[in-house]
Amino acid sequence: MNDPAALAALAALAADTTHDLRDEAALRGVYSTGPMASSLAKVADHVHPLYRPWIEASPFAVLATLGPHGLDTSPRGDAPGFVQVLDDKTLLLPDRRGNQRIDSLRNLVHDPRMALLFLIPGLGEALRVNGSARISAHPALCAQLAVDSKPPASVLVITVASVYFQCARAIKRSGLWDPAQHVAAGTLPSPGTILQVLSERAIDGTAYDSALQARQAATLY
Repeated sequence: MNDPAALAALAALAADTTHDLRDEAALRGVYSTGPMASSLAKVADHVHPLYRPWIEASPFAVLATLGPHGLDTSPRGDAPGFVQVLDDKTLLLPDRRGNQRIDSLRNLVHDPRMALLFLIPGLGEALRVNGSARISAHPALCAQLAVDSKPPASVLVITVASVYFQCARAIKRSGLWDPAQHVAAGTLPSPGTILQVLSERAIDGTAYDSALQARQAATLY
């Protein structure tokens, strides 16, 4: 939406708090039908044998955490099955090489509650896991989860509280797996451009972009 008048009208409506839903009773006034029976029946309090293959097939998940530094969602990905199913109540998530911000880990040190949203390429449904995690730097455990002889810095040992699939509507509406919907390279501001502007030119954006692909390829693990 690029029409200034339409944007102004939309901004005015968004700023109006008259119709805000501030409690569960108000929510139910809008979502009055309540959840369908199938929305409740699909929830398991463990990694059910029917859910295990979903985790093992997924190469990508979003990790959600909460702590004194605020909320955080962090992408996690590797070859399918990178999140190990240890047993029906325990998952292992290696913390591979990253940007060293450790936002998620800092949150987990203060509040162990976390959630994972697994995506599987080509599949409309997603898988949601809620639970808690502790951070282990056990050398032998990290060594067991090494890739290319490079162990993760730490491993999240996740205790599962609930597991269930999310329906495919969001994926279908977004066209996420449709190649025709893919954004062409170069149509969005590049990482280097963003860094150069936000750092007030302290970072050379052109040099950053030029080295980015080779640097990432050399430092995946």
